[in-house]
This record gives sequence, C-alpha cells and structure tokens, in this order.
Amino acid sequence: MAGVAEKARFYLERAVPQLREFEEKEIFTRVSCALASTPLALSSWLVLLWEHELMGLQDEIRTLVSKRTNFEHVVLAPRSNPDDFLAYAQWEQSLESLRAKRCRRLKIKNSSSHAGQARTFKIYERAVFRHPGNVALWREYLNYASKVKATKRWRKIATQALRMHPTDVGLWTLAGTRAANYGDMGGAREYFMRGCRFCTTEPSLWLEYAKSEMDWLRKIEAKKARGTTKKGVSAMEAIRAEEAAEQEGDVIALDDDESDEEDDEDGAKMLLPDPESKTNDKKESFDDEAIKKLETSPALNGAIPIAIFDISKKQPFYGAPAAEQFFELFATFTDVSYRDKIVEHVLNSMEEEFPTDPATCNSRVRQPIIGVDPHTVAFPQGLRVALARLKDNMETTSDKEALTAKTIAWIETILTVADLDEGIRTVLTHTKKQLETL
Repeated sequence: MAGVAEKARFYLERAVPQLREFEEKEIFTRVSCALASTPLALSSWLVLLWEHELMGLQDEIRTLVSKRTNFEHVVLAPRSNPDDFLAYAQWEQSLESLRAKRCRRLKIKNSSSHAGQARTFKIYERAVFRHPGNVALWREYLNYASKVKATKRWRKIATQALRMHPTDVGLWTLAGTRAANYGDMGGAREYFMRGCRFCTTEPSLWLEYAKSEMDWLRKIEAKKARGTTKKGVSAMEAIRAEEAAEQEGDVIALDDDESDEEDDEDGAKMLLPDPESKTNDKKESFDDEAIKKLETSPALNGAIPIAIFDISKKQPFYGAPAAEQFFELFATFTDVSYRDKIVEHVLNSMEEEFPTDPATCNSRVRQPIIGVDPHTVAFPQGLRVALARLKDNMETTSDKEALTAKTIAWIETILTVADLDEGIRTVLTHTKKQLETL
C-alpha cells in the first residue's frame, strides 16, 4: 500500500492550484480553527489533512480533500474496477457543477471550468489505460467529451477506442452517425465502410449505414424542394449553401496510412488532419464541379443504399431474416422518392434467393402497407392487397407457423394505433382470430 499512498499523494497535489482558488475566492468555505492560523502553504496543509485527518475540522475544502483521497486509494488499488473510476469521474463532475452554480450565485466571473474538466478527463484517461477492454468505459469517456463540447478530444478518443475495439458495432455507429449529424457525409461513409469491413457477423452496422444514407437522401430531397421555391436559386445551389453552413469540421475519418507521425500531446495519433486546423486548406464540400457531378449522380437515385444491400449479400450474416430487416428499414422512409425502387430491389432479391421463406412471404404481404399512415386513404387500398397476398402466401410458405406469428405481430401493431377506422379495426381483428385458430 506504500506505493498506492505515494501515487495518491502525487495526484492529490496536482489539485492544489484549484483548491487555492476555491479558498481565495471563497467558492467553498475556508479552513478554520488552528490550521487556518498556521502560516503553511496550501500544499503543506493539504498533506497534513491527508496524513493526519485533523479531527474537528468540518470545512468543505477538507471534505473535498478527504473524498478525493478515498477515491484515489480505491482506483489505485490493485483490484480496482471500471465502476470505481466512473464513480470518481461522476463525483468530479458534480463538484464542477456545484462550483459553477456557486460562481453564478456569488457573481464570480473569472473562475475557469478548465481545471475541473481537465481533472475529469485525466480520470477517464487513467480509466481506459487501466481497463482498455471495457467498451462501456470508452463510451462514458466519449459521452463526457461530447457533453463538454471537446470536439478535438472527442476525435482523439474515438480514434483510440476504434483501434482498441475494431469489431464493436456500437462505436462505429456512434462515430458514423455523429459525422452524418454534423453534415459530414464523406466522413460518415468512411467510418461506416471501414466498420463494415470488420463487422461481418451481424447486420447491425450495415443497417445503420443504410439508414444513414436514406436519411441523407431525405435531407437532399428536402433541400432541393426548398431550393426550387426561391426565385433565381437552383436546387443544387440551395443544397450547396446549406451544406456549407452545416460543415463544422467535427469529425475525422479513418485512414489506412501508417506513416510515422508524431503523436499528439495525449498520445493519440490522428488518422487524418484536423479539418479545423488553420494549417489545412479548407475545401468546400459542394464546389461548382461537385454540384455538376451531383446533379447527375446515381447516389441521388438510391444507388448507395442498394449497393449496401447488394454487398451485404456476400457477408456471413446474410440470410432471409437480414434481408427482411433491410426491407423494413427502407420501407419506413416514405418521404424518399426512390423508396419504392429500393424496396422493390430488396424484395426481388429475397424472392429470387428465398422464395418460400416466411421472411420473404411476410415482406411480400406487407409491401403495400408498410410505411403507410393508417389514417390515410391509401391504407385501406393497400390493406386489401396485403390480405389477398396473405391468403396466397399461406399456401406457399415453407413455415406457416412462422408466417402466422409475423402476421399477427404487425396486425397487433396496427390495432394499437389511436383513432383507427372502425372498419379497418374490424377486418384486422377478424383476420387475427382466423390466424390464431390455424
């Protein structure tokens, strides 16, 4: 334990400047009684508090020191676990929150939050160094960086986490969707494509990639629609203007370059240059040449989601259930003009490879109504076609029991819709009862 004590003292003494600020600005109560009258430096009485636990002193600073001492001894112990580090980091965050509230109340404007954030980051850094295999710890680290809007550090942490866990679907999804949300579809695609190379045992990441592309198509079509309403502004020019406004350089994209570069101050080598760096030439994502290419690009016609599905057919996870998941995903994007084309492509592939599988039969039955609002006129028309198909597919499916279960499931979902037309409700209830008696 001697080694643990020495290490704990090292980390505690690094907090001395912040404690001195707390005392000088009276953010927390000063040390009282005999110790306050003793002409000792703050670092000296910090050691006294830590070593001797002076009884009778109930001030807040002493409590902070005592609490940190306990946390340090716990996390530095040989059998510490990730939860110990998380508890320590959460306590530091609550302390920082309390400091900020008191500064607002006391109208103290020159008290920086950097010291508290730096301590929390250091705790997370020590945690992932001690337990690099714990994905939940990496997620908490990333969540905190996102919470305090530490963009560059988030990129560094994401790079380290993905290198350590290249087959974790959740981390790739987090990185890809974050890039897409900030308007960097190029970076998002690189994240997803790199992740799909590693994650081939389940379709989750592939589905997220396809969803991201469908979202992109929906946004592009919405921007084109808004652009055509402006006099003298073409649709693609409107897209260019909005994309330029969204670009914030908030994401890196992974690269295969393994050249020897100097590590940054945190020991994490960036895989691509920082887009926010002043030394990098910033290039518009939608220049004149890009606009001309985009106007005739197959990507606007749904080519990328179709390509994702076609490539997924060569992966180990592919089968009728995975294809059905793609079908249901694409079908939900009713506001994408090429949705029917994409859905039809998936269904044709399923009918070609798994013609009698219950997943294919269920998709074939649901095609006329999936993604259609039950309150619209189109729904009863689609439902009539779906029920006719259901009768035919019940005779041809290879697993009638599985198809029955799938059908009952989507019927029950529709029956939960509020203000559903009574005629539709009657038909679906009758159909459900018939299926349950099979």
